[in-house]
Amino acid sequence: MTAVSAEPFIEAAANLFDALVPVASDDELFASGYLRGHFDLAVGTLEVAAQPFSAADVVQQVNDTLHQAIANGELSQQDQQHVDAIWQRLQQLTA
Repeated sequence: MTAVSAEPFIEAAANLFDALVPVASDDELFASGYLRGHFDLAVGTLEVAAQPFSAADVVQQVNDTLHQAIANGELSQQDQQHVDAIWQRLQQLTA
């Protein structure tokens, strides 16, 4: 993954989340909202650290919290698949 500034990535991710609302299925809406929570938490955590951060840092932070959530059994297999599909789309925004 190339080093991409966090601000354009954060904005593009917000736009993708918002674009899903009128067209996504109920399962995709759940997954999008769930992932947005992890994404926003990651960004907030990195902002509180008051250190410069990149899109790669956001991706790593989200990966970490998603893996922990899955390990804790927070998502069914089907929900995991929906979350992963949207997460893959978001990560492509850093390419």
